[in-house]
Amino acid sequence: MGYNKENFKRIRAEYETKTFRAQAEADARREELYACIPELRELDRSLSEFGLRIMKAALSEGDTERHVAALRAENERVNRARKALLERNGFPADYSEPKYECDACRDTGYVGIKMCECMRRSLVEAGMQSSGLGSLMQKQSFENFSMDYYRTNADHLRIMEDNYRYLYRYAHNFKIEDGKSPESVLFLGGTGLGKTHLSTAIARVVTERGYDVFYNSAVGMISDFESRRFGNGLAMGNAEDTSAYIECDLLIIDDLGTEVVNQFTTSCLYYVLNTRLNLQKSTIISTNLVPADLRKTYSDRIASRLTGEFHVVPFYGVDVRKQKLQSR
Repeated sequence: MGYNKENFKRIRAEYETKTFRAQAEADARREELYACIPELRELDRSLSEFGLRIMKAALSEGDTERHVAALRAENERVNRARKALLERNGFPADYSEPKYECDACRDTGYVGIKMCECMRRSLVEAGMQSSGLGSLMQKQSFENFSMDYYRTNADHLRIMEDNYRYLYRYAHNFKIEDGKSPESVLFLGGTGLGKTHLSTAIARVVTERGYDVFYNSAVGMISDFESRRFGNGLAMGNAEDTSAYIECDLLIIDDLGTEVVNQFTTSCLYYVLNTRLNLQKSTIISTNLVPADLRKTYSDRIASRLTGEFHVVPFYGVDVRKQKLQSR
């Protein structure tokens, strides 16, 4: 899996802090008990020595099995006595035990060598926030993408249904094997046809599958590269580390064609596209431009990569936003 490195580092540190905090709080409660019930300290000392005594018994000569059984019986008696002593003094039996947020992993983030579900959820939530689509992911999904807005034209409806099925499979089957990612995808179509909604739906599923997704508009991406190069302070996203545009498992660039097009911006775009294609990393780009406009707006080496090396998904229909406004 490709969880965002910074998110993983931060959340791993948070889990270490949680574990330490739970143990420190347990130690403080134990000292509180010793102050209230002095005789408890001796019972705990006896219990703490149990493992060593078992080991010695197992290595000794004679009737080892009987000796170990006797020690186990003694340990059970001490535990019962400890529990009774606590309850007589108004404390629950587990008062001095660490109170973990997750009992399955004891706040370590792992059950054995397998990542615990609680840590996976934390990484997914962090991935949604760092993707650039955090708030949209809470609202836009495959489940609430409606085909009703495309039913005015049977051909458009059929194409959009095919698009939906393809993109649903793309997201739910997203996998990186032997360093190779799924194909890159180009969304072509006018404003308000669902490109951003389906981009968000894909990002949500791919993030939940444990991969690192990064989203920005074309304007935002160029702003980040400009700020990185010129230090103009106008960054709109990840200016401090533009490597995210190369290193993430899935890059989503929205609204290509809305940025100012010049030698610098086309160089940035070519660098991102060409590098990700060479590294076999997945990229989704959406644009309102038609193929002819792409060729006019950008160099041939950019247009040819977009239309020749990306899987093209055409969007058809009537602006969904306008339809929603008209129906109110």
